[in-house]
Amino acid sequence: MKPTVLYSPEPARGWLPWGALAPVLCLFLVALPAIAAWKVENFFGLVDVKGVPTGFAGFCSLLFFDFGVTGAILLAWVRWVEKRTLPTIGLVADRGLRRFVRGLGVGLATSGLVVALIGLAGGYATGELFPALRSPTAVLKIAVLLAGFAVQSSVEEILFRGWLLSAVARKLNLTLGVFLTSLVFMMLHYSPHQAWDLMLGTFVFSLFACAWALESGSIWGVMGWHAAWNWLIGVGFELPITGLNLDLPALLVQLTPVGGRSMNGGVQGPEGSFLCTLFFASASAFLFLRNRQRRQRRGGTGILVGTAGPG
Repeated sequence: MKPTVLYSPEPARGWLPWGALAPVLCLFLVALPAIAAWKVENFFGLVDVKGVPTGFAGFCSLLFFDFGVTGAILLAWVRWVEKRTLPTIGLVADRGLRRFVRGLGVGLATSGLVVALIGLAGGYATGELFPALRSPTAVLKIAVLLAGFAVQSSVEEILFRGWLLSAVARKLNLTLGVFLTSLVFMMLHYSPHQAWDLMLGTFVFSLFACAWALESGSIWGVMGWHAAWNWLIGVGFELPITGLNLDLPALLVQLTPVGGRSMNGGVQGPEGSFLCTLFFASASAFLFLRNRQRRQRRGGTGILVGTAGPG
């Protein structure tokens, strides 16, 4: 495959990293702000020595402060070094808010579907219904976390499916762009001694997000989807999200994992379940196929700026 311009055909008027350098630069864009933020948060007792948030304030700091700093640095890099416009990293102006809200709806539906499938397969035991509604404080915290996950997920999508994917595709090709984006995403979500199937699940998660962004021609929809996915899993069922527990009563129904980790995801949460990985793999294949067919209808040009699709 040849180099492909994604989202918008506008050129980069500054320095665009070499294709092989962009993934390395992405690691630094995440690691350096995270280390600096950890030092500040650890000083104020918001995270422990391992960087795990302590309490609700710690989670808010992670979602708003850590990812806010990363997002600001990334946008400054795009603006002042690469001299690219926001549409070239997937923030296309066409119906952005509408796409984001639609993505939120799909995220709520798909996260609920995956949790329901695991439950029907015997992976969860059900407990109380709507326990969070008995606590106004819990409801307020859940609402704040929706905004926090919107910031966190949007920054991740801008960084990976927006900036990194488009940078590698411009310099190398689209296939390598998708692969390297998903590989770096997996590496940055890796924990020591993590099982191979959990790593595979994270990789396939990124494949799905890439497929959505390419099919829709922007990242607005997948930003909304990612935010709703993380939020509902984290607050809806008292389940871990990517290995983190929010320690809040369930907004919908309290679920307790039963049986093997491969079924319910264990301490990783539903994302560690093979059913979740199967869902992402199937959805990715469907979206990649649709995207390929659309490109063939358009003549397979080197510019991919589609506007159809789920968001």
